[in-house]
This record gives sequence, structure tokens and C-alpha cells, in this order.
Amino acid sequence: MTAAPYNYSYIFKYIIIGDMGVGKSCLLHQFTEKKFMADCPHTIGVEFGTRIMEVHGQKVKLQIWDTAGQERFRAVTRSYYRGAAGALMVYDITRRSTYNHLSSWLTDARNLTNPNTVIILIGNKADLEAQRDVTYEEAKQFAEENGLLFLEASAKTGENVEEAFLEAAKRIYQNIQDGSLDLNAAESGVQHKPSAPQGGRLNADSQPAKEGCSC
Repeated sequence: MTAAPYNYSYIFKYIIIGDMGVGKSCLLHQFTEKKFMADCPHTIGVEFGTRIMEVHGQKVKLQIWDTAGQERFRAVTRSYYRGAAGALMVYDITRRSTYNHLSSWLTDARNLTNPNTVIILIGNKADLEAQRDVTYEEAKQFAEENGLLFLEASAKTGENVEEAFLEAAKRIYQNIQDGSLDLNAAESGVQHKPSAPQGGRLNADSQPAKEGCSC
């Protein structure tokens, strides 16, 4: 019995980090399932989702680890930082405290991931403009000062959710192409897979993976 052909060329490991209640699980669910969870329960420990995307003509499977934001789970979730190719660092634009804690999250990400891990800052809940407590300009400045990609997004409407995951993937792929990311290093967070063995057909559909999110 022949094995089914791989329908992706790379696997990228992502982590999603940030304070409790900023919408990390909702972003993951919107990305993997194209749905908004109105009553998104707080993550206990870590949850997981996958999806295949096309990045510069290559099929890439994203393995996304959604970490709990509560301090009591930090020791558990820190173990998932290792070997992450991308990190989505999320705050809530309507709660300044979640923005003020970004330096702590960034310190963890810098210390526990490899130097080439791509970190993207996401200001979630962009649909709640009337309740905004953090300006776009100051968050953009924080991102620029720390060498981060930056987007505001809404897990509710789906605005910029796709773009957030894709922009990080593009930067990771660029790092592979220019040689700054060593695929043979265990900590790279990237695995290379043959796209279709023995002339098998490559699945052209970029559909959310069936295993989805366990939120």
C-alpha cells in the first residue's frame, strides 16, 4: 500500500503568546476554522491547531501552539517556546495593561526561542475602536524599536488574521532562502518535507486542516 503524498513542502512551528483574555485562542480558531468563538474559554496549559497555507508558491503546514496567558501556567508554556519558527505576541487594544506586559512576553520569547525566530506583534480586537486604549502609532513604534512585524487584527471579524499568520510565514521562508535559518538545526522550528513523492499529485487546495483546533 503506497503512502499518501505529502501536500506540503515545509512545517513551521508557531506559538501564540500574551496575557489572558487578549483573544489568542479566538485568533487561532478564526485562522484554522474561519469562525469566531463568542464564548472562548481560557486556555489551560496549551492548545493546538494546524493549517496549510501557500507561501511564495510553496505549501507550508503551520503547527500552532496556543499558550495560556495566566502566570501560573508560565512554567508549563515556556517549554513550548523552544524550536518555534514564529511567535505571535498578542495584546488587546482596549486593555492597556496587556500592552504594558509586552516587554515581559518579549523577554521570554527572545530568551527561549532561537535568534532567528520571527516575532509578530498583533493588536487584537481592532473591531472595538470606540474602546481603544492603545494607539496604533505607539504599538507600531514599540514594534519598530524591537524589530518586530506589526498588525492590528480582529478575531471577531477576521480582519488581518490571515495576514498575521502569512506575514510571519513569509519572513520565515525568506530566512530559509537567504540561509539565515539552518534547517538542520533542531531549534529552527522548520521541517522540510518532499512535496510529492514518486510523481504523486500535489494537493493544490489550501484548506484548514481537519484536526483543527481543540479549543
